[in-house]
Amino acid sequence: MRELFDDIAGHSPLDPGEAVRRTSRAPQRKRFYSEAGVAEAESGFTITLDGKPIKTPSGKTVVVPKRAIADTIAAEWSAQGETIDPLTMPMTRFANSVVQSVVDRAELVADDVAKYLGSDLLFYRAGHPEALVAKEAAHWDPIVFWAAETLGAHFMLAEGINHVRQPDAAISAARAAFPGDPWSIAALHVVTTLTGSALLALALSHGVRDPADIWTAAHVDEDFNIEQWGLDEEVAARRAARAVDFEAAARILKAMQAP
Repeated sequence: MRELFDDIAGHSPLDPGEAVRRTSRAPQRKRFYSEAGVAEAESGFTITLDGKPIKTPSGKTVVVPKRAIADTIAAEWSAQGETIDPLTMPMTRFANSVVQSVVDRAELVADDVAKYLGSDLLFYRAGHPEALVAKEAAHWDPIVFWAAETLGAHFMLAEGINHVRQPDAAISAARAAFPGDPWSIAALHVVTTLTGSALLALALSHGVRDPADIWTAAHVDEDFNIEQWGLDEEVAARRAARAVDFEAAARILKAMQAP
């Protein structure tokens, strides 16, 4: 069973792409349990297989802070057929990663997210064509304005790809708005890496925009190119795989915001 959890956890705990690549190469294993469930624990909830709590590859019991998260993970295990397909278990992958690699270093993970604030997707705008300029403004400006007005984070915008140094005060103000718990920080990191924008991730975590709006905003340029040149099947497949992990991270953020 340890090998199975290695596959589900993936190689890099905060890189959904690497987790997907690794699990897609691993042979599927036969289902070894009859029933998946949820049990109360001292600091949250465990997910059980035939009454035994699941553990990370290093032997740590997976304890999640919210019942909604535990129920979703248990549902992933229940949905498996004769063989277990880790690609269909994004919440399980996420939980393994948090318990194994994030709980004890949430601050370092937050610092890694903050690095994106120096070159966020939303800061670099197209100069033409006008239709693309308008689409970027429609989806990105409200988030940038929210950061300035609500968080006090006043960032600089630029046309093209030439790097613009962002004010330290703006980065610090946005960094101060990060959530403090390991689960939310891990979800924030996943959304940031998948979208290329810490501001989009921050807006999602604060409930400023719903997941569908954030996902659309992250793909304004890509969708514009699709409208002009058509859909590339390989690109579409990669995007669909990323969307699975994005939705899992969004679920985590929503669950952690609930009372």
